[in-house]
Amino acid sequence: MPPLAAALTSAAGAVEPHRLSALAAAAPVPVAAQPAAAVPAAPFNPAAIEHQVESVLREVEALRDELDLMRRRDDALNTYLRKMDDELRLAARLQQDFLPKSMPQVGRVRFHTLFRPAGYVSGDLYDVTRLDERRVGFYMADAVGHGVPAALLTMFIKHALQTKEIDPSGKGYRLLEPGETLRRLNERLIDQNLSHSTFATALYGTIDVETLQVSVARAGHPHPIIVRTDGTTEALRAEGSLLGIFPDEAYPQYGAQLQPGDRLLIYTDGLDVAFAETESSCASSAEVPVPRWQEEVLRRRALPGERLLADFAEALDAETGSLRPKDDVTLVLVEAVA
Repeated sequence: MPPLAAALTSAAGAVEPHRLSALAAAAPVPVAAQPAAAVPAAPFNPAAIEHQVESVLREVEALRDELDLMRRRDDALNTYLRKMDDELRLAARLQQDFLPKSMPQVGRVRFHTLFRPAGYVSGDLYDVTRLDERRVGFYMADAVGHGVPAALLTMFIKHALQTKEIDPSGKGYRLLEPGETLRRLNERLIDQNLSHSTFATALYGTIDVETLQVSVARAGHPHPIIVRTDGTTEALRAEGSLLGIFPDEAYPQYGAQLQPGDRLLIYTDGLDVAFAETESSCASSAEVPVPRWQEEVLRRRALPGERLLADFAEALDAETGSLRPKDDVTLVLVEAVA
């Protein structure tokens, strides 16, 4: 036997027998698993279960009744909204009937228009009418506010606008000057003594189709602008307050001479709202900044009048918020031709 193996065997034999018995006694003895105590089952109570089922059924029935009520209210509301929509569409068609079906093209003068209501009906109104063999009258009104109330006010203005005065003797008539026309219109609006504070801006003017002489008066309306053939602009700064505020208000007239190729722009303030100002247009400078919508017109001044407004309408549609306009937009372009 090798010396190492013999040494190990001798050491194992030297372990005392009683020491092995002690180690065996200290080893843990597995304990048998004790069964868990059984939980007694609850007694079956059919009455309690039936009560709970009935309670749930009552809640379901109450919810069904509320749902039916909401459905009936929704149907009634939809019916009311459809009726209102039909009435507003009818009102819009009626208002369109009050606008010129076609613009007069008389002598050396051409008229073109762009009309965009912000809703079903508009608080803007315009008209162009031939007064006699040489003169054409044009007006534009913008009632303060939007929607049906503003549209009703413009209908009154259209009815109350007087451009001619019949001779009591029956010998004919005379054309009223623009300032006199607005003065009488203001008196008629104040005489109505409307229950709410209802105002409007307006502009009335005439143009001689042979001499191209223009005369305008304005009641708080934006100044008309002449665009010359060289691209320069001139504002017709006639003064006058809003219609329906001050009795006996005077409306001075402003005259200007058009040249062949010139354009006269008559518009409502919805154009300023429709075209948001850019940083460049708002930058401080010694000169008064040109509104963006005027820049768009000037950029297209070489185009014929009808094409100019068509391109301008596309630029208007491309503006942010054009699908939900905040104000009515009206623009009348008077074009002097050779």
